[in-house]
Amino acid sequence: MKILFFNYEYPPLGGGAANATFFLLREYVKIDDLEVDLITSSIDGAYHLEKIGKNVRVHRLPIGKNESNLHFQSQKELIVYAWRAYFFAKKLVKRNKYDATHSFFTVPCGAISWALWWQNKIPYIISLRGSDVPGYSDRFGFIYRTISFFIKHIWNKSAAVVANSKGLKSLAHQTDSKQEIGVIYNGIDIEEFKADNSRKENGKIYLTIGATRVTARKGINYLIEAVDLLKEKFPNIFVEIMGEGDAKDDLENQTKKLGLEKKVKFLGRVPREKTFSYYQKADIFVLPSLNEGMSNAMLEALSSGLPIVSTDTGGADELVKEGVNGYIVKMKDARDLAEKLEKIISNEELRVRMGRESRKIAEKMSWEKVAKQYVNLYRNVG
Repeated sequence: MKILFFNYEYPPLGGGAANATFFLLREYVKIDDLEVDLITSSIDGAYHLEKIGKNVRVHRLPIGKNESNLHFQSQKELIVYAWRAYFFAKKLVKRNKYDATHSFFTVPCGAISWALWWQNKIPYIISLRGSDVPGYSDRFGFIYRTISFFIKHIWNKSAAVVANSKGLKSLAHQTDSKQEIGVIYNGIDIEEFKADNSRKENGKIYLTIGATRVTARKGINYLIEAVDLLKEKFPNIFVEIMGEGDAKDDLENQTKKLGLEKKVKFLGRVPREKTFSYYQKADIFVLPSLNEGMSNAMLEALSSGLPIVSTDTGGADELVKEGVNGYIVKMKDARDLAEKLEKIISNEELRVRMGRESRKIAEKMSWEKVAKQYVNLYRNVG
């Protein structure tokens, strides 16, 4: 079986969807009768071909990126990707008989799959990742209104639409209530992400939000406010924030105004293969986000044995058992966030117990299982 895969982001470029693609391809290598070509973006001005095992090829096309801006893709870059990926895909289609195409994100990738279906009748699968679903991000409000009809059309003509959480499925149904949408969760690398108490720093409590895009949608400003509320009672509390993004300057200014420079540390971009050590150092994972699909960072934190404090987004209600492995907090409410953090910070026994429960949940979710679900889907539509 031959699959043509589209995702404009792939490590080191991008965030959760990039990492999900990386882990899926790593599992696909183990499946003998499967061949996959991924068309993604280059981080420089050249085309690169990367081979993974004997059956997976990664084609990186130049779209105007450079290493100074890897986590955020502009509208212009997405348009360039769509244009170049489409014409590159047409060349591959002439050489290979693909059984199906698979697109992460309805737009721009799903539009390419739709075009290939229209021209060559190749069935396609759409994986909803978050920002491609109308209503997910305020930043794309105008675009959603402009292209929502086309998004629905892409879904309607697909062989299958899959969301990475029940919450994202529900959001998609607000655009098209009749569309059939399945759910395949993101997986976790439970071997790489695991607890290591030797990395903890005695006498200090570290909070982490994980590797992320530092954008307004992540709600990091509410975490900083919560730390300000807690700093006198818990002078040993610290925050480490992995990632880059357009909200970083504002957040750094907020940190300075509150006098929290010694407590809140912005680490910048951390390579995927080094993120595990920051989870192991942390004591609590915090996700104050305003909207998510299925947070890979949360999954990695679960696997690393961390209590979770999160808003009700990104599949949190499916992964966080209230009072068992963490707490759900109100959105845009720094005081509620501070109160829930205080419960965990002040009770070491609770903190340890919640961490163990998180790990138990993670052990039921592996990328191997996720890959098998997608391969079964390929076989059904191909």
